[in-house]
Amino acid sequence: MEKAIIGKKIGMTQIFDEAGRVIPVTVIEAGPCTVVQKKSAEKDGYEAVQLGYQTVPERKLTKPETGHQKKAGITELKKVLKEFKLKDCSQYEVGAQVKADVFAAGEFIDVTGISKGHGFQGVVKRHGAAVKRNTHGGGPVHRHQGSLGAGTTPGHIAKGRDGAGQMGNVQVTVQNLDIVKVDPEYNLIAVRGAIPGPKGGVVFLKSTTKVHVEKKGPSGISANPQKASGRNPQKASARKG
Repeated sequence: MEKAIIGKKIGMTQIFDEAGRVIPVTVIEAGPCTVVQKKSAEKDGYEAVQLGYQTVPERKLTKPETGHQKKAGITELKKVLKEFKLKDCSQYEVGAQVKADVFAAGEFIDVTGISKGHGFQGVVKRHGAAVKRNTHGGGPVHRHQGSLGAGTTPGHIAKGRDGAGQMGNVQVTVQNLDIVKVDPEYNLIAVRGAIPGPKGGVVFLKSTTKVHVEKKGPSGISANPQKASGRNPQKASARKG
């Protein structure tokens, strides 16, 4: 069943599993969110639910935003509104609360956020271009991009060519991250790995669109006879798992 929630990035830390291995995780304060609107296939042509996050005074919202939420009976107005397309929205009702415990450890999610803005940057930092040799006669152009033209034909730089410009501050989605731990008391979700955005940035969590296939056979032993572990499960390489 697809699920979704809005949260805030707290920062990164590490968790130790049962085997003593370090797992780098990002801690997200997920919810509580309020269901502001619910869309159905019969009325709107698709299934979706709109969640609200972060309580805000009415004076800080526009009249359309205020009217939209009051029409739904929301007394504590929300600053962030986000619509999530879900296959089944039957579990959501307008006005209901969605908390971090909607997800559980072991589930996989996609996290969307706004990446850190770095302002106007050159090609070395923005695209990883090489730096020219710092030898005599190099001049003050060690980090410049250099010539890009292709002569008389076509006589211009191709559209989309790597160059200097605005870096970051765009929407980024990291897919297929697994949830390591959920703390319902403090509405915290620990996700393996890094997610986009700065500390305190708003992020959107949704059940991943990736398809996970359960592995068959004992852990670490392949069912593929072309692999050594599949032909001889007694080999050391097959027992590493």
